[in-house]
Amino acid sequence: MKNITLRQLKIFEAVARHLSFSRAAEELHLTQPAVSMQVQALEDQAGLPLTEQAGKKVRLTAAGEEVARQARRIAEQLREAGEALAALKGVEAGRLKIGVVSTAKYFAPSLLAEFRRRHPGVELQLTVNNRGTIVRHLAENDIDLAIMGTPPAEFETVAKIFAEHPLVFIAAPGHRLADKRRIDPQRLAEETLLIREPGSGTRGALERFLEEHHVTAGTRMELGSNETIKQAVMAGLGLSFISEHTIGLERSVGRLVELNVAGSPVRRQWRLVYRTDKRLMPAATAFVQFMDSEGSRLIEAQVGKPKPTVAEAASRSSERRAPKKPPPRIRTDMR
Repeated sequence: MKNITLRQLKIFEAVARHLSFSRAAEELHLTQPAVSMQVQALEDQAGLPLTEQAGKKVRLTAAGEEVARQARRIAEQLREAGEALAALKGVEAGRLKIGVVSTAKYFAPSLLAEFRRRHPGVELQLTVNNRGTIVRHLAENDIDLAIMGTPPAEFETVAKIFAEHPLVFIAAPGHRLADKRRIDPQRLAEETLLIREPGSGTRGALERFLEEHHVTAGTRMELGSNETIKQAVMAGLGLSFISEHTIGLERSVGRLVELNVAGSPVRRQWRLVYRTDKRLMPAATAFVQFMDSEGSRLIEAQVGKPKPTVAEAASRSSERRAPKKPPPRIRTDMR
């Protein structure tokens, strides 16, 4: 494989990512025959087939999977080398690839906009998906940094907390539990719960809450996005458990209400996560510092401060109602 070129690896990486010769050609502004010819030349060098045709679909062989993995690694190393050289020249530039779990998409764009305003030379690439997919991108080094709640346990990472992340139960305003106080979590077993898909961090947090409160959920309906869940709750299909950061608009106009369930809001944290073995380039280091100093403030400015839990609110209320002790009497001897 001495005569393999970077151009061939770049073209094959695009084919492997899209599993399509035509889409790879479109991305690279090449013709499909030109892409096919370069992949064929790479296969000749490898001495093994890298792709196979399954009807109209393209699949990678075991050899193709390995070459694609190495091609991504080489591309990443070249990018890091370019950014390192730029840093030595005193130039703040380069590309920063950030993965964001879907719940964070409600505030992440405003954070990136402010970062870009301060660092206009940095090119930002944003990927939004559920937690499972973002973890995979992080594992495969497809992204530099990730914004998520719970860091992955599958490999070692650095996870920096930058903001509070409250999760709440929601219902339509006319729901029978909407005006109840201190709802026993066991009542949730009688309701239809609208939940996220497997791999979602919100779903994982809900399952932990139900387990901790010994609640056996009744009817469940699985939906694939926060927006779909909010629409379903507003239509009266059931209750849901969702990030408080996603419901600001609907709550402000009276389309959704937060339920007063004991043990909620569930307090989690937003984290900025990257691999322990990741060498952070100047752009990534600047973003880490930016999130550490500004992340919490900017999120609060957009979505407000986290509300107290039901228990905390009850404690504060009882403190306000508690009668104040009269000041001690001072006896004065007038003799």
